[in-house]
Amino acid sequence: MWDSLIITPFINLLLWIYSLVGNLAVAIIIFTTLTRLLLYPLTAKQIKSSQAMQELQKNKKYLEIQEKYKNDKERLAQEQMSLYKELGVSPFASCLPTLIQFPIIIGLYQALIQTVASAPMDLLNLVRHLYPGFLKASALLPLNTSFLWMDMGQPERLIIPGLGFGIPVLAIVVVITTYISTKIITPPAQAGGGNDQSAMMTNMMNIYMPLLMGWLAWTLSSGLALYFVVTNLIQIFQYAITGKVYWGNLLPGKKAPAIKQSGKK
Repeated sequence: MWDSLIITPFINLLLWIYSLVGNLAVAIIIFTTLTRLLLYPLTAKQIKSSQAMQELQKNKKYLEIQEKYKNDKERLAQEQMSLYKELGVSPFASCLPTLIQFPIIIGLYQALIQTVASAPMDLLNLVRHLYPGFLKASALLPLNTSFLWMDMGQPERLIIPGLGFGIPVLAIVVVITTYISTKIITPPAQAGGGNDQSAMMTNMMNIYMPLLMGWLAWTLSSGLALYFVVTNLIQIFQYAITGKVYWGNLLPGKKAPAIKQSGKK
């Protein structure tokens, strides 16, 4: 069922785009852009919900609860839930769009893996995914997987004459763009407010996630690395036009001014 509902349609869409442009890398860029546009309503909802939770953490009443019940975790949780209801904020609203997108993103990832396959058995399996009468394998294969210095079916390395190793340009770009996309939506630490443990976990994710994505881009095929880069760039653009972003987080040593705790919400 997973193949029939997710992977096979994605493979056929990607190869249909390829049949129009004649280059797998260009098809991946267009394919990724289209899918991100389709997921845009969910992304916008997720950003809006995340913003509401971020603003809540600056609320005077929320900060008072954190301080008053910091040694009573059970009472703290109860008071927080009461405040959520009072202000009409759902702590799980930002998670739902992610849960909906997750199987779609996994499906896209698996479709790309099978599409950029180069081994004979993998190509045979790819042909089996084609819709009869929609796409002809004889007209598609072999796929044109070359793009600039890259082969979409192989890990990307830029070979410079005289240099004893290849430079993983895409992997580096993936690390940078993933770091930017995580940092610009993370509120700066505010003086006198916020949960230190939560801030520490956020900072760890801001470091480990770019490294993980970079490692995947370094070890997997160029087609997948290109998918990661395009996804990150579109995501950064979507954040910029739909929600508040914190560009100052990208400047080392820059700290946000302390928020004055007023009674205004």
